[in-house]
Amino acid sequence: MVRTLLVRGLLLGLLAGLIAGGFAFAFGEPGVDSAIALEEAHAAQEASAHDHGEEELVSRPGQKAGLFLATGLYGLAVGGIFALVYAGLRGRVGPRSEGGLALAAAGTAFVAVILVPFVKYPANPPAVGDPETINSRTLLYVVTILVGLAATAIAVATARRVTAGPWARWVAAVAAFLVPVIAAWTLLPTVNEVPADFPATLLWQFRLASLGTQLVFWTAFGVLFGWVGDRAARRAAAHPASAAASPG
Repeated sequence: MVRTLLVRGLLLGLLAGLIAGGFAFAFGEPGVDSAIALEEAHAAQEASAHDHGEEELVSRPGQKAGLFLATGLYGLAVGGIFALVYAGLRGRVGPRSEGGLALAAAGTAFVAVILVPFVKYPANPPAVGDPETINSRTLLYVVTILVGLAATAIAVATARRVTAGPWARWVAAVAAFLVPVIAAWTLLPTVNEVPADFPATLLWQFRLASLGTQLVFWTAFGVLFGWVGDRAARRAAAHPASAAASPG
């Protein structure tokens, strides 16, 4: 069964990644083009002052084509990891239906892995960010992801210990999740390397497109994974003998 879930996660992750790539191409690339134009204008001014310039290593058409490769590979990796985690959750945590569990797990992953880091360290377009601080910024981003995952585990464990009813479990789980997350948002250093003359509208258009791309990916993946899981469950219920005899 784990092998079946893994293959399902890889294939549907790839498909969801391509869907997210289409969203990023339509809504994110125009902002990237504008940001690159600003960066090139600034670089041209510096180059004219020093009488030399640099050629881009990859053309914009090549970068746009590579966008779908990147989101597809991202979907493959995330889909495989999700499938393994999902296999461990089935029958232990969350809704009992395949579709319900898939949607709940995908939504939780989006909040813990994407939304929690985004609130503290939102994505920045080209021309924003000091190359000298990329390692420290990456480390801080990874730390917030770990905080989100740890907070999720704490929330699940807290909810399982509360027996006063569904509303009490929800309140306890949300509180257990928010306490470490808000503490991390407060204690971790703030990074603000946006140039004063960078257009605020362009900055937030890029950030919203970046967040939207992730939202599209996790929504598409959760829906697809749950839909295929429900179909497989119905087929297994209708033909229990063949399902029991199938490998994996």
